[in-house]
Amino acid sequence: MTYIRSVKGLGAVIRGERRRQGMTQAELAGLADVGVTFLSQLENGKESAEVGKVLRVLTMLGIDVIAEVRG
Repeated sequence: MTYIRSVKGLGAVIRGERRRQGMTQAELAGLADVGVTFLSQLENGKESAEVGKVLRVLTMLGIDVIAEVRG
């Protein structure tokens, strides 16, 4: 179980799972229909207004976001 309390933490989970599956950023970006730059920034923890705000609100409420790889 992984507790995510920041965008950087979320990015680390995404990067780790992508690497575990042996995918490049370009491959994952293509599959997810996002840009490589976007994926790189996400993996590096760059906050967007919406995601950053949501995580701050959850943290302030004492709610942990738990990421589990499905299946």
